[in-house]
Amino acid sequence: MDIAMMSIAMHQGKAQQQASMAVMKQSMDIAKGQGEGLEKLMESANVQAPQASHPHLGGSVDVSV
Repeated sequence: MDIAMMSIAMHQGKAQQQASMAVMKQSMDIAKGQGEGLEKLMESANVQAPQASHPHLGGSVDVSV
């Protein structure tokens, strides 16, 4: 393989790596935005759990092996 072919192959690999990193960065930015949106949604919901009809039940679990 001559020097020109090696140079082309090297630059193609570098371009592919840069493209992969750009896609990864974009997907990470999207995921971060979705996480922030979900956090805001959960804060705005502020829903309280309904009172149980028997609040004294289910507080502990007996486990034996």
